[in-house]
Amino acid sequence: MLQALADAGPGSAAGAGAPGGGADAGTSAAGLTASALADRLPVTRQAIAKHLAVLEAAGLVESRIVGRERRYRALGAELTALGRRLERIGDAWEARLGRIAAIAKELERG
Repeated sequence: MLQALADAGPGSAAGAGAPGGGADAGTSAAGLTASALADRLPVTRQAIAKHLAVLEAAGLVESRIVGRERRYRALGAELTALGRRLERIGDAWEARLGRIAAIAKELERG
């Protein structure tokens, strides 16, 4: 879902008239509607709306009202920062698991 939002951002192919893109599909510099995302993804509009609410509460997407529609866009800087944090967490777990593996090998030699 985040990829679909990012793909529809300003200057993207989806936002510039690619199949499934353009104003008719709910794309613009303001982002995508939940309905436009549902057209692109194998998920119901209701499920997408619930996910978007959670992502917005987490600060990873933002929405704005355009006419009668609520449009969403991914916040690239926030997603990048989250990716870096998750990478650091993953690295820490890899180090821990490496230490556990070393202890297990030492115990086997015992």
